[in-house]
Amino acid sequence: MNALRPPSAKPPRRGYLSMELALTLPILGIVLLALFEFTLLFYSRGLIVEASRTGARVASLPGAALSDVEQSIRDTLAPGLQRRMSVAVDLGESSGDVVSVVVSVPMAEASPDLLWPVGFSLAGRELVSETRMLRE
Repeated sequence: MNALRPPSAKPPRRGYLSMELALTLPILGIVLLALFEFTLLFYSRGLIVEASRTGARVASLPGAALSDVEQSIRDTLAPGLQRRMSVAVDLGESSGDVVSVVVSVPMAEASPDLLWPVGFSLAGRELVSETRMLRE
């Protein structure tokens, strides 16, 4: 008989720690990739909202031109978001009219498409912000 182990004790189990690691590591990786991707998307969304607000402020001023509005939006956005952005502006005609500025940027420009292997792709999706103000 073995003096180190009582006869009724079960033999030690090996390999459970590596099996748990193999099962949980992919889940942890997906969570970390999602956290990184959504952080970039939320940051970019904040920039786009601020750009549409800035553009609407400029558009609400008397004598504002479309080029002035687009330039103020470009000054607010990061260079990576400016490449494929689209801007729609309704300047209104007279004082008291509603001015509308819509800024949209493809999500693929704002963040790398990291979650496509698990079924969440950014292809064809856009970050959009619309701001309306009264013309002065």
